[in-house]
Order: sequence, then structure tokens, then C-alpha cells
Amino acid sequence: MRVPLSWLREYVDLPATETGRDVQAKLIEVGLEVETVEQLGAGLTGPLVVGKVLTIEELTEFKKPIRFCTVDVGSANGTGEPQEIVCGARNFAVGDKVVVVLPGAVLPGDFKIAARKTYGKTSHGMICSGDELGMGDDGSGGIIVLPPEHEAGTDAIKLLELVDEVLDIAVTPDRGYALSMRGVAREAAIAYGLPLRDPALLDVPAPNASGYPVKISDPMGCDRFTARTVTGLKPESRSPIWLRRRLQKAGMRPISLAVDITNYVMLELGQPLHAYDRSRIEGTIGVRRAEQGEKFTTLDGAKRVLDAEDLVITDDRGPIGLAGVMGGANTEIADLPQALDSARAGETPMETAGTTDVVIEAAHFDAISIARTARRHKLPSEAAKRFERGVDPQAASAAAQRTVDLLVLLAGGTAESGVTEVIAPSAPHTITMPADHPDKVAGVEYGRETVVRRLQEVGCDVYGQDALTVTVPSWRPDLAEPNDLAEEVIRLEGYENLPSTLPKPPAGRGLTDRQRLHRRFGRALAGSGFVEAPNYPFIGEQVFDQLGLEPGDPKRRVVKLVNPLSDEEPALRTTLLPGLLGALRRNEGRGSHDLALFETGLVFQPREEARIAVRLPVDRRPTDEEIASLTEALPVQPRHAAVVLAGAREQAGWWGKGRPSEWADAVQAARALAAESGTELLVRQGQYGPWHPGRCAELAVVIDGAEEVIGHAGELHPRVVKALGLPARTCAMELDLDRLEDAGAGVPQGPKISTFPVATQDVALVVDGGVPAADVEKVLREGAGELLESIRLFDVFTGEQIGAGKKSLAYALRFRAADRTLTVDEASAARDAAVALAAERTGAVLRGA
Repeated sequence: MRVPLSWLREYVDLPATETGRDVQAKLIEVGLEVETVEQLGAGLTGPLVVGKVLTIEELTEFKKPIRFCTVDVGSANGTGEPQEIVCGARNFAVGDKVVVVLPGAVLPGDFKIAARKTYGKTSHGMICSGDELGMGDDGSGGIIVLPPEHEAGTDAIKLLELVDEVLDIAVTPDRGYALSMRGVAREAAIAYGLPLRDPALLDVPAPNASGYPVKISDPMGCDRFTARTVTGLKPESRSPIWLRRRLQKAGMRPISLAVDITNYVMLELGQPLHAYDRSRIEGTIGVRRAEQGEKFTTLDGAKRVLDAEDLVITDDRGPIGLAGVMGGANTEIADLPQALDSARAGETPMETAGTTDVVIEAAHFDAISIARTARRHKLPSEAAKRFERGVDPQAASAAAQRTVDLLVLLAGGTAESGVTEVIAPSAPHTITMPADHPDKVAGVEYGRETVVRRLQEVGCDVYGQDALTVTVPSWRPDLAEPNDLAEEVIRLEGYENLPSTLPKPPAGRGLTDRQRLHRRFGRALAGSGFVEAPNYPFIGEQVFDQLGLEPGDPKRRVVKLVNPLSDEEPALRTTLLPGLLGALRRNEGRGSHDLALFETGLVFQPREEARIAVRLPVDRRPTDEEIASLTEALPVQPRHAAVVLAGAREQAGWWGKGRPSEWADAVQAARALAAESGTELLVRQGQYGPWHPGRCAELAVVIDGAEEVIGHAGELHPRVVKALGLPARTCAMELDLDRLEDAGAGVPQGPKISTFPVATQDVALVVDGGVPAADVEKVLREGAGELLESIRLFDVFTGEQIGAGKKSLAYALRFRAADRTLTVDEASAARDAAVALAAERTGAVLRGA
């Protein structure tokens, strides 16, 4: 909501010295979000005056139409002689009053005006458009043409109200009343402790039987409908400057007098209105739900297919308006001045007659119905924005009267005596609250008098002593319960006055073991050089084809959302890789080529049997059984960890050569996670989905004595890299952290430090090329017995020396006893036992034997 300070002063006598910044600070104190204060006319200096066009000479020797004009600017130029000005606009004629800026003036944007020669003539100033003066688009498409009553030489800065301050307020959904000057003025009056001149306090005639006939078929959707009729409007009447300028400052474009007046009253009182051309209405005005598939053309020219939930305004022919959202083209107000301007400029033939009789609609519609209609038809109109946040139903008759008064004043119309008001009976909302309830909520002792005074300031009627009975004002539908009233008291007393009290957690509580483990997982990956990149948990099912998953793969079974944020990603993820690979692709496209990203998060797996979740109560704590029933209806949500790598893993420099990321780095990331959980990770050759079949490691753990595959790591398949637009040789890893935790031994144990020396024995074994190194390592570990402290594969060799189809695996075995120094014979015996078992189980032969 844009609030011009000059307009705000009409309702509250703000101190003359108060600037927009001062008012902003005061409104923020009472809870309004004033984002900016715009300084209109900043840097603007005159002379800027009204001029009368005397002559126009068409210069035809140039590529575009140019006019050489003489303009009477009175005595503003110091000589009284006509001012010679070159202008390219064509929406004015001889005798029109225009806005002229003279040499020596400065326009917004530090645009200095001086006499200059152009198109073979000397131009002493400029005839101005609204954009050049910072006024915005006025709909003319050219320079400003003023009403004829203004004398040449009049100061245009004051006439057009070019210098002002505008407060831009971000209105939250619960503060719908602030979408009006009346609502903001009430808050300003409270903030300054000043009286409010309420613009809605008007003398309104009582409803009678001679008003325009109205029939409400859906009182739940429309509980109040006021109709007034004004006849005899002068079609040539234009909106006065003050009205057009206030609309422009508030961010709305002037259109025509009748429409401008309805928009002005909406901004002033917060009540949306609509004006119908009476000659184009047939029969009774009605309010009903649309018929499914019913067609209707709105004011924007769009043909819309209506839904059965849409609320429509009708006459005997059918819909004439989408209630609370937008009017219909079939009853649009005809603007004669606009047609005259277009005909004079040669754009369109003059065929439209202006509207002389109008019917004013001021109604109150159901907020939810209007919000759904506006979203369904993608019509976020100013009216809908107010209705869906809550409009004061008591303001409808006052808004209609204000509109009638302005039409009579500015368009020379006559208000008919008939007044139509259709009202569904309703009682005011009343809340019972202990007088000390705001004190308990805020932790501050306000006292009953303060509570009553603050509630009365926002418009409530308050009765009672220890227990207050509060009647909520009609313009505050957001006040529904005692906590809402407490919030009003607290915000008006000042949030800044609340004491800062830190919460005191009870002793003995903190992070659970599971939470600590998950944090260690993140720290382990970050310590390994990975950067965390959280992603949205939504995917499109086409990504499974890009990842190369088999048709029956369990990851293809997804949970679909009823109302997804994006139609392209309607499902919940079953793997972390699509989001991480997308992040890698985006960063690669922005010039970051050496990447190592990780994410830990939930994936979603549908249950075999779909269940409907129970609706939990809100008036009490759900029972354990109810919570368990809800949990069983939710998808299974294990926590996964994933990493992706591309580019260089180690940078080159003076210290030596760098190296690229490779499949082993992805495997090592999985080993780091296993170390944090105290789990022995089994790594062996595998083949799955997006990974290269020859560079894919299968990650397994032992749970309850049985091996279980919990993930994969390695280099992605070239087809996947191409399909997803990834850098060549991108590597990735993903594993199930929940299963890794289940396999763990709890908190990992630190290494035992021995005072006895280690005995190292190296062995090189020749095995068939298809034998996994992990299988050989497992057998060596078993055969070496308890004296083996660690084993490490440090070399893999293939070549003619060892024979075709063979490979040599070299291991470093470390032996140590806890109670003595091992002899060479003991270490050699343990090594020989390991080699013997490897020969028996895998066919391994000592190299060189």
C-alpha cells in the first residue's frame, strides 16, 4: 500500500515538522511494515509552469513528425513573449494547456534544461510528459494536457503536487485494514496520540424500496450488497488533477472519471466498488454461484470459463462481473473524453458515446471464495487483494455514498433517491478475556486500564473488570481470540519495551546421540573438502530415465504431491543425486569448475499399503496411538548422504602437480562417514544405475550378522553425464545413513596406543583379474589372526610379467602384540597363515614364488 504523506495529513493533524522518515518510524513502532519512503520531486526545481499552445508548425523534412510550437507562459520567462519549443508529441492541439519547463530548471534525475538547437530550430524549454516529471504513466501516451481553466504562467509544481513523500507499506495478510488510507490513518493517529477524522463517518440515507432491484441467491458468499444510482453524468467530464495525482502516487493509473472515483474511494476507505453502465444492465442485479463451464468476458478482454465455486454478479442475461475480482466487458463504463482524444489524434474513429447513468455496487464477499477465484483465474486485482484479507462490511454504505457524492460533485450527476441494501443478519464478534491475559503473554504488568485503553484505540468496545468482554470492530476480522487482543496491546505498548529474557533449558537435556552423529557426518564431509548444498526435496519422474535406472527399480516408486510447487517436479525425491547434480551443473555453468558438494537429507519411499492419515485434534494433545497412526500413514523417510565431485580434487602449485577428482574420492567420502559411526564398511565392485559399470563400488555393512548393501560410489556413466549436462568424469556417492547407524557400534572408539613396536610385512599376491581386491583383503585379515593391526592395499599391477588375465595386489600388513614385542618368526608365521588362507580361498599365489 502506497500512502502519500500529503493525503495522510487530511485525516490526522500530524506535526508540520514530521517528515516521511519520522512517520515511518512511528508506524513501524505500532507494527506496520513500512519498507521505504519515496521522495517525489527530489531535485526538481523550476521554472515549471502552465503554458497555452498558440501555434503549431509541422516540420515535415525529418524522418519522424516534429512540431515547432509557440507557447504562452505568461510572465514566467521574464519577457511575456511566447516561448518557442520543439516537440515530437502529437496528443495536443492549438489552444490546449500544457506543462512547460523553461531553461534553468532541473527535472528529476538531474536533467538540466537549457536552450538548444535541434531540427533546425532553437528550443527554449520543453513541453513535458508525465514520465519526464516523475508522475508515471497517466494513460495519455504523450505530454500532459491540462484542463482549460488553469491560467498560463501558473506554477505547475504546486498545481501537479509534484513534491511529496510516499510511504510504501508491506501489508501482511492479517492487516487487511491497512490497505486503505482510513486504516493507515487510524494507526498513525494511535501512534501520535492524535484524533482521527474518519472519512467513513458520512450521512447515509436509509434503504428504501425504490432502489435498483438486487437479488442475493448465496448469502454465505455475499452477506451485504449496496446499490446506488447516479444519473445525468456529463460524458465530457474529466478527473480533476488532485484526483489523478492521488491515484498516481498510490500506484494506480487514471482511466476515466467514474472508474477513477471508485478506485479513489477504495484507496480511501478500503471498500472495493464497481460502477456499471446502467444502460447496459438488463433487469435485476443478482449474486449467485457460476454454472460449471459458464463463459464470461472480463474487463481485461479475456474470455474465461467459470467454475461452480466462482461467485458472479448477474443480470437477466447472465454474468456481468466476477464478484470481488473484476467486472465484465458487457457493462463497462464508456469513456467519452478518451474516445475524443483518440479521434483527435487520428488513432480511432469517434464512435463511442459516453456513459451518463451508472449503478454503483458496494458489496461484502466471502474472503475465502474471492481468494480462490482470484487464484483460479490468475487475476490478482486490487479488489481481490482487499477482499481476501478482510474488508469492513460496515463501510459498504459509506463507500457507496462517498462515490455518489464525488460523481455529483465532479461529473454534474444527480443522485437518485433509491437506496438498495441487502444484508444477511449477523451479530458482532465478542471475545471474553481475563484483564491480565496480555500481562501473562508478554511477561509485563500492563494493568487493566492500559489494556482497556489500547483495545478501545483500535475500535473495540470493552466491558467488565477482572474478565473483559470485548466486542471486535467490523474492520478487524483478524481479532478472533484472546491472544489476538493481547497482541494488539503488546504492539501498541511497543515490542521494543518487552524485556529480553533468554530461555533456560532444564539441566540434563541437549542433543540426542542420533543428532550428534548426524552433525559428525556433516563435519566429516566438510573436513574432507566438501561444501554442503541443500536442495528442495522435489523431483520430476523423467530424471530416473536420465539416471539410467531400470524400469522396475524401487527408486522409481514415488510419493506424488496433490498441489506441487512446480508441475515439472510433482514428486518427492527417492534419491539425493538429482538435486546435487543439478547444483553441480549450475555452478559449472557459472564458472566454478572444481567442485565437491554434499547433502544429507531425507528421501521418501511410499509404503506398500496406502493409508489415509487421521485428522489430529487441535483442542488437546494427540494420544500416542493417534500419533502412531499418523506416522504409519506417512511415507518411509530414511536419511541419506550423497556427494558429487568434478574437476580438480587437488590444485597444482609450487608444491607439485594437482590431480583430478576420481571414483576413489567418492569411495573415501563413504569411508569417512563409516568411520564416524564406528562401522566397518565393505567396499566391493558393483553395478548400479547411474554409475559406470567398471568404476562402481558397492557399499555394504553387516547388520545382525547379514551383509546389506546401503549405497554405491564411483564415476557416473557417460550416458548419464551427457543426459544431465555434467562435466566429464563426474563422480558421486550415496548411502543410507540410517542403516549405517544401525550397523555402527555407537560412539567410535579412539585408537589404542601401544608401547610395543610394530612389525611390518609386505606381500604381493597374483590372482585372477576378476577377483575383487576386497575379497582378498578380507581373507588375509581372517588368516592373519589377532596379531594383525591393519592391512592396506598399496599397489595394483598388471602386465606381461605376471601373465594375461592376472593382476598383482600388494598389501602392507602391520602386526603388533598388546603385551610384548613380536619376533620376526611370529610376524612371518602370521603372514604365512594369511597367504595360505588366501591361496585356499581365492587361488592367490605369491608373486615371484
